[in-house]
Amino acid sequence: MRVKSRLSKVVLVSLSLALALALTGCAAPATPATPRTLVISAIPDQDPEKLQRLYGTLAVYLQNKLGVPVEYKPVTDYTASVTAFKAGDLDMVWYGGLTGVQTRLQVEGAQAILQRDIDENFHSVFIASAASGLQPFTDLSGLAQLKGHTFTFGSESSTSGRLMPQYFLQQGGVALSDFTGEAGFSGSHDKTLKLVEAGTYDVGAMNEQVWTSRLEAGEVDTSKVIVLWTTPAYHDYHWIIHPSVTTHYSAEFVDKIKAAFLELDPGLPEHQEILDLFGAQKFIPTDNGNYANIEAIGRAIGKIQ
Repeated sequence: MRVKSRLSKVVLVSLSLALALALTGCAAPATPATPRTLVISAIPDQDPEKLQRLYGTLAVYLQNKLGVPVEYKPVTDYTASVTAFKAGDLDMVWYGGLTGVQTRLQVEGAQAILQRDIDENFHSVFIASAASGLQPFTDLSGLAQLKGHTFTFGSESSTSGRLMPQYFLQQGGVALSDFTGEAGFSGSHDKTLKLVEAGTYDVGAMNEQVWTSRLEAGEVDTSKVIVLWTTPAYHDYHWIIHPSVTTHYSAEFVDKIKAAFLELDPGLPEHQEILDLFGAQKFIPTDNGNYANIEAIGRAIGKIQ
């Protein structure tokens, strides 16, 4: 009987220990889930290698500031960017004025939140092959001398490489049919520059900031290409945030993103690198209302229905 009693006690103790261990295991804190990756992108308006360096550097900065993984995802063209944003595959995208408006019209609740200091007074430049014989001019009326020459825009959906140049051409009394042959669409500002420099087209329209940065980098042969005219100012590039971001993270997350950009300090080398890559001194807040004129012009020339 004593043996049975002892065995019973051993069994009870063993069961108690097993139960305690099981309960302890259940009470252990769960391993925190990996935060959702914030996916950023940009319209492919420049050389892909330059874009990869720019947004790769920015992704590292944002990841450190926001405390969540950040990934830069390149897109093949402007339309692909709008499609991916609409589908929710991209959380935040660097758009030109026109593409930004087109995107926001398709995604209810999307917001323009930030722009560079240079984007509230942005310009396009008309450049010409030196072999064309064209000379620089200072006002809109000078555009008339482009009649009878070959001409290329950048991307069909570019604000600074197509929308605003076409608008100013119309204001200057120049129709696309006034050019020799059909107007071209190079696909990017860098390609426009190279095509005009090579003499493939007499004239092209491109982003002033890209022109300036390539000039400063010594990437322009000034014996072969010149600036004819700089357009009046308009609002252009900006960051657009998808409305689902507040659901995926928090209501305050958009403010954290804004703060990360507004805190970029040119006095800090690691911040200066990002600002230099963007061709800016700082970022400033913006909103959808700043692009009402872009929307009106887009509708006038048939780029927005």
